[in-house]
Amino acid sequence: MQRILNYIISKNTAPVTILDFLKKEGFSRHILSSMKNTPNAIILNGERGFGRSVLKPQDHLIVTVPETESGENIIRTKMDLDILYEDDYLLVINKPEGMLSVPGKGDVDSVYQRLSILYPEATGPIIVHRLDMATSGLLLAAKTKEAHQDLQAQFKNRTIQKRYIALLEGEVPQDEGEIRLPLCSDPLDRPRQIVSEEFGKPALTRYRVLERTSGKTLIAFYPQTGRTHQLRVHAAHPLGLHCPILGDELYGRKAERLYLHAEYLAFTHPITFERIEIRAKIPFSQH
Repeated sequence: MQRILNYIISKNTAPVTILDFLKKEGFSRHILSSMKNTPNAIILNGERGFGRSVLKPQDHLIVTVPETESGENIIRTKMDLDILYEDDYLLVINKPEGMLSVPGKGDVDSVYQRLSILYPEATGPIIVHRLDMATSGLLLAAKTKEAHQDLQAQFKNRTIQKRYIALLEGEVPQDEGEIRLPLCSDPLDRPRQIVSEEFGKPALTRYRVLERTSGKTLIAFYPQTGRTHQLRVHAAHPLGLHCPILGDELYGRKAERLYLHAEYLAFTHPITFERIEIRAKIPFSQH
Protein backbone atom coordinates (compact mmCIF):
# COMPACT_ATOMS: atom_id res chain seq x y z
CA MET A 1 0.00 0.00 0.00
CA GLN A 2 1.21 3.49 -0.81
CA ARG A 3 0.20 6.95 0.34
CA ILE A 4 0.61 9.87 -2.05
CA LEU A 5 1.01 13.31 -0.49
CA ASN A 6 0.79 16.58 -2.41
CA TYR A 7 2.39 19.81 -1.19
CA ILE A 8 2.24 23.28 -2.67
CA ILE A 9 5.07 25.20 -1.02
CA SER A 10 3.77 28.31 0.71
CA LYS A 11 4.97 31.72 -0.44
CA ASN A 12 6.07 32.32 3.16
CA THR A 13 8.37 29.28 3.25
CA ALA A 14 12.08 30.05 3.36
CA PRO A 15 14.32 28.04 0.97
CA VAL A 16 14.74 24.56 2.43
CA THR A 17 15.89 21.17 1.14
CA ILE A 18 13.29 18.51 0.48
CA LEU A 19 14.86 16.35 3.17
CA ASP A 20 14.57 19.04 5.84
CA PHE A 21 11.05 19.93 4.69
CA LEU A 22 9.88 16.31 5.01
CA LYS A 23 11.42 15.98 8.45
CA LYS A 24 9.39 19.00 9.56
CA GLU A 25 6.29 17.40 8.05
CA GLY A 26 6.68 14.42 10.36
CA PHE A 27 8.61 11.98 8.19
CA SER A 28 10.72 9.76 10.45
CA ARG A 29 14.19 8.53 9.57
CA HIS A 30 12.68 5.07 8.96
CA ILE A 31 10.16 6.44 6.47
CA LEU A 32 12.77 8.49 4.61
CA SER A 33 15.02 5.44 4.38
CA SER A 34 12.21 3.24 3.02
CA MET A 35 11.48 5.82 0.29
CA LYS A 36 14.90 5.19 -1.23
CA ASN A 37 13.59 1.88 -2.59
CA THR A 38 10.38 3.42 -3.97
CA PRO A 39 10.55 4.43 -7.65
CA ASN A 40 9.74 8.12 -8.16
CA ALA A 41 9.17 8.60 -4.43
CA ILE A 42 9.84 12.33 -4.81
CA ILE A 43 8.50 14.34 -7.75
CA LEU A 44 9.26 18.07 -7.83
CA ASN A 45 7.45 20.16 -10.43
CA GLY A 46 6.88 17.11 -12.61
CA GLU A 47 10.44 15.80 -12.45
CA ARG A 48 12.33 13.47 -10.14
CA GLY A 49 13.43 15.23 -6.95
CA PHE A 50 16.19 14.48 -4.48
CA GLY A 51 16.60 15.03 -0.77
CA ARG A 52 19.15 17.79 -1.35
CA SER A 53 16.95 19.63 -3.88
CA VAL A 54 15.94 23.08 -2.59
CA LEU A 55 12.27 23.99 -2.44
CA LYS A 56 11.01 27.43 -3.46
CA PRO A 57 7.64 29.12 -2.98
CA GLN A 58 4.89 27.71 -5.23
CA ASP A 59 6.86 24.51 -5.96
CA HIS A 60 4.68 21.42 -6.34
CA LEU A 61 6.04 18.44 -4.42
CA ILE A 62 4.55 14.93 -4.70
CA VAL A 63 5.78 12.31 -2.23
CA THR A 64 4.95 8.61 -2.42
CA VAL A 65 5.29 6.77 0.89
CA PRO A 66 5.19 2.97 1.19
CA GLU A 67 3.04 1.87 4.11
CA THR A 68 3.11 -1.49 5.86
CA GLU A 69 0.37 -3.28 7.76
CA SER A 70 2.46 -2.94 10.91
CA GLY A 71 2.07 0.82 10.59
CA GLU A 72 5.75 1.58 11.14
CA ASN A 73 5.88 3.61 7.93
CA ILE A 74 2.76 5.64 8.61
CA ILE A 75 3.29 9.38 9.06
CA ARG A 76 1.84 10.47 12.36
CA THR A 77 3.43 13.62 13.70
CA LYS A 78 2.35 16.18 11.12
CA MET A 79 -1.05 14.63 10.52
CA ASP A 80 -1.98 14.49 14.19
CA LEU A 81 -5.14 16.37 15.10
CA ASP A 82 -6.76 16.78 18.50
CA ILE A 83 -9.94 14.80 17.85
CA LEU A 84 -12.41 15.15 20.74
CA TYR A 85 -15.26 13.11 19.24
CA GLU A 86 -15.42 10.63 16.38
CA ASP A 87 -17.75 8.00 14.96
CA ASP A 88 -18.43 6.54 11.52
CA TYR A 89 -20.16 9.68 10.29
CA LEU A 90 -18.49 12.73 11.78
CA LEU A 91 -15.78 14.07 14.05
CA VAL A 92 -15.09 17.17 16.13
CA ILE A 93 -11.57 18.61 16.14
CA ASN A 94 -9.99 21.02 18.60
CA LYS A 95 -8.22 23.23 16.04
CA PRO A 96 -5.06 24.97 17.21
CA GLU A 97 -4.63 28.68 16.55
CA GLY A 98 -2.54 29.37 13.46
CA MET A 99 -3.99 26.54 11.36
CA LEU A 100 -6.30 27.06 8.39
CA SER A 101 -9.66 25.30 8.32
CA VAL A 102 -9.40 24.88 4.54
CA PRO A 103 -6.48 25.57 2.19
CA GLY A 104 -5.88 29.11 1.03
CA LYS A 105 -3.98 30.16 -2.09
CA GLY A 106 -0.64 28.39 -2.01
CA ASP A 107 -1.30 27.03 1.48
CA VAL A 108 -1.87 23.29 1.62
CA ASP A 109 -1.62 22.46 5.31
CA SER A 110 -5.04 22.81 6.89
CA VAL A 111 -7.58 20.77 8.82
CA TYR A 112 -9.18 19.80 5.50
CA GLN A 113 -5.85 18.67 4.05
CA ARG A 114 -5.05 16.50 7.05
CA LEU A 115 -8.52 14.96 7.22
CA SER A 116 -8.54 14.17 3.50
CA ILE A 117 -5.29 12.24 4.03
CA LEU A 118 -6.40 10.52 7.22
CA TYR A 119 -9.82 9.60 5.76
CA PRO A 120 -9.37 9.05 2.01
CA GLU A 121 -12.73 7.25 1.85
CA ALA A 122 -14.63 10.33 3.09
CA THR A 123 -17.22 11.78 0.71
CA GLY A 124 -18.41 15.36 0.41
CA PRO A 125 -16.66 18.60 1.39
CA ILE A 126 -15.70 17.23 4.89
CA ILE A 127 -15.46 20.61 6.68
CA VAL A 128 -18.92 21.67 7.88
CA HIS A 129 -18.02 25.21 9.03
CA ARG A 130 -14.87 27.30 9.40
CA LEU A 131 -12.86 29.03 12.07
CA ASP A 132 -10.50 31.90 11.33
CA MET A 133 -6.88 30.82 11.11
CA ALA A 134 -6.08 32.74 14.33
CA THR A 135 -9.03 31.27 16.26
CA SER A 136 -8.67 28.02 18.16
CA GLY A 137 -11.34 25.57 19.19
CA LEU A 138 -14.09 23.24 18.06
CA LEU A 139 -14.49 22.46 14.37
CA LEU A 140 -17.09 20.05 13.04
CA ALA A 141 -16.29 17.73 10.11
CA ALA A 142 -18.32 15.07 8.30
CA LYS A 143 -17.14 11.81 6.78
CA THR A 144 -20.12 11.41 4.44
CA LYS A 145 -21.90 13.75 2.06
CA GLU A 146 -25.22 13.03 3.75
CA ALA A 147 -23.92 13.87 7.22
CA HIS A 148 -22.35 17.06 5.85
CA GLN A 149 -25.64 18.20 4.32
CA ASP A 150 -27.57 17.50 7.52
CA LEU A 151 -25.10 19.37 9.73
CA GLN A 152 -24.95 22.35 7.39
CA ALA A 153 -28.74 22.49 7.48
CA GLN A 154 -28.55 22.63 11.28
CA PHE A 155 -26.21 25.62 11.02
CA LYS A 156 -28.57 27.28 8.54
CA ASN A 157 -31.57 26.65 10.78
CA ARG A 158 -29.60 27.84 13.85
CA THR A 159 -30.21 24.66 15.84
CA ILE A 160 -26.49 24.26 16.51
CA GLN A 161 -25.34 26.00 19.68
CA LYS A 162 -21.89 27.61 19.86
CA ARG A 163 -20.03 29.39 22.62
CA TYR A 164 -16.77 31.27 22.22
CA ILE A 165 -14.58 32.51 25.04
CA ALA A 166 -12.57 35.69 24.48
CA LEU A 167 -10.36 38.04 26.43
CA LEU A 168 -11.08 41.67 25.59
CA GLU A 169 -8.98 44.80 26.02
CA GLY A 170 -11.02 47.05 28.27
CA GLU A 171 -13.86 46.44 30.71
CA VAL A 172 -17.36 45.85 29.34
CA PRO A 173 -19.81 47.62 31.68
CA GLN A 174 -22.92 45.52 30.98
CA ASP A 175 -23.06 41.99 32.40
CA GLU A 176 -24.88 40.66 29.36
CA GLY A 177 -26.56 41.82 26.20
CA GLU A 178 -26.65 41.52 22.44
CA ILE A 179 -25.01 43.25 19.49
CA ARG A 180 -26.80 43.80 16.18
CA LEU A 181 -24.45 45.29 13.61
CA PRO A 182 -24.76 44.36 9.89
CA LEU A 183 -21.44 43.35 8.34
CA CYS A 184 -19.85 43.24 4.91
CA SER A 185 -16.32 43.05 3.54
CA ASP A 186 -14.32 46.24 3.08
CA PRO A 187 -13.75 46.42 -0.71
CA LEU A 188 -10.71 48.64 -0.18
CA ASP A 189 -9.08 46.60 2.58
CA ARG A 190 -9.77 42.88 2.41
CA PRO A 191 -10.10 40.74 4.49
CA ARG A 192 -11.27 43.45 6.91
CA GLN A 193 -15.01 43.58 7.56
CA ILE A 194 -16.97 46.76 8.18
CA VAL A 195 -20.32 47.75 9.65
CA SER A 196 -22.70 48.92 6.92
CA GLU A 197 -26.42 49.54 7.28
CA GLU A 198 -26.66 49.81 3.48
CA PHE A 199 -24.66 46.81 2.29
CA GLY A 200 -24.13 44.65 5.39
CA LYS A 201 -25.81 41.34 6.13
CA PRO A 202 -27.60 41.00 9.48
CA ALA A 203 -25.30 39.84 12.28
CA LEU A 204 -26.38 39.09 15.85
CA THR A 205 -24.15 38.22 18.81
CA ARG A 206 -25.29 37.60 22.37
CA TYR A 207 -22.75 37.88 25.17
CA ARG A 208 -22.25 37.37 28.90
CA VAL A 209 -19.38 38.79 30.94
CA LEU A 210 -17.56 36.13 32.96
CA GLU A 211 -14.94 38.24 34.73
CA ARG A 212 -13.41 41.70 34.77
CA THR A 213 -9.83 42.14 35.94
CA SER A 214 -6.87 44.47 35.34
CA GLY A 215 -8.60 46.41 32.60
CA LYS A 216 -9.62 43.30 30.68
CA THR A 217 -12.86 41.36 30.29
CA LEU A 218 -13.28 37.61 30.01
CA ILE A 219 -16.45 37.11 28.02
CA ALA A 220 -18.63 34.39 26.51
CA PHE A 221 -19.98 35.03 23.01
CA TYR A 222 -23.03 33.26 21.59
CA PRO A 223 -23.12 34.06 17.85
CA GLN A 224 -26.59 33.73 16.34
CA THR A 225 -25.29 34.30 12.81
CA GLY A 226 -22.03 33.28 11.19
CA ARG A 227 -20.60 36.31 9.39
CA THR A 228 -16.89 36.59 8.66
CA HIS A 229 -15.03 38.15 11.63
CA GLN A 230 -18.39 38.70 13.33
CA LEU A 231 -17.18 38.38 16.93
CA ARG A 232 -14.03 40.36 16.25
CA VAL A 233 -15.91 43.32 14.73
CA HIS A 234 -18.76 43.23 17.25
CA ALA A 235 -16.21 43.34 20.07
CA ALA A 236 -14.05 46.13 18.64
CA HIS A 237 -16.54 48.47 16.95
CA PRO A 238 -17.59 51.65 18.82
CA LEU A 239 -21.23 50.70 18.26
CA GLY A 240 -20.54 47.25 19.67
CA LEU A 241 -18.55 46.62 22.85
CA HIS A 242 -15.72 48.99 21.87
CA CYS A 243 -13.29 46.49 23.44
CA PRO A 244 -11.25 44.60 20.81
CA ILE A 245 -10.25 41.00 21.38
CA LEU A 246 -6.73 40.83 22.77
CA GLY A 247 -4.26 40.06 19.98
CA ASP A 248 -6.56 41.06 17.11
CA GLU A 249 -4.20 42.50 14.50
CA LEU A 250 -7.03 43.68 12.22
CA TYR A 251 -9.32 45.41 14.70
CA GLY A 252 -7.10 45.93 17.74
CA ARG A 253 -3.47 45.36 18.69
CA LYS A 254 -1.10 42.48 18.03
CA ALA A 255 -0.21 40.04 20.83
CA GLU A 256 1.23 36.54 21.03
CA ARG A 257 -2.09 35.15 19.73
CA LEU A 258 -5.71 36.04 19.15
CA TYR A 259 -7.47 35.41 22.46
CA LEU A 260 -10.57 33.83 20.92
CA HIS A 261 -11.51 30.17 21.41
CA ALA A 262 -14.51 28.14 20.20
CA GLU A 263 -15.14 26.43 23.54
CA TYR A 264 -18.55 24.72 23.23
CA LEU A 265 -20.54 23.06 20.45
CA ALA A 266 -23.91 21.27 20.61
CA PHE A 267 -25.65 19.62 17.67
CA THR A 268 -28.02 16.79 16.77
CA HIS A 269 -26.34 13.69 15.38
CA PRO A 270 -27.51 13.31 11.75
CA ILE A 271 -27.95 9.52 12.05
CA THR A 272 -28.77 8.70 15.68
CA PHE A 273 -30.51 12.04 16.41
CA GLU A 274 -28.72 12.13 19.75
CA ARG A 275 -27.87 15.58 21.08
CA ILE A 276 -24.08 15.83 21.20
CA GLU A 277 -22.30 18.38 23.43
CA ILE A 278 -18.53 18.95 23.18
CA ARG A 279 -16.27 21.29 25.16
CA ALA A 280 -12.65 22.25 24.48
CA LYS A 281 -10.45 23.53 27.29
CA ILE A 282 -9.47 27.20 26.97
CA PRO A 283 -5.81 27.20 25.82
CA PHE A 284 -4.83 30.63 27.11
CA SER A 285 -4.51 32.32 30.47
CA GLN A 286 -7.63 34.18 31.48
CA HIS A 287 -5.79 36.98 33.30
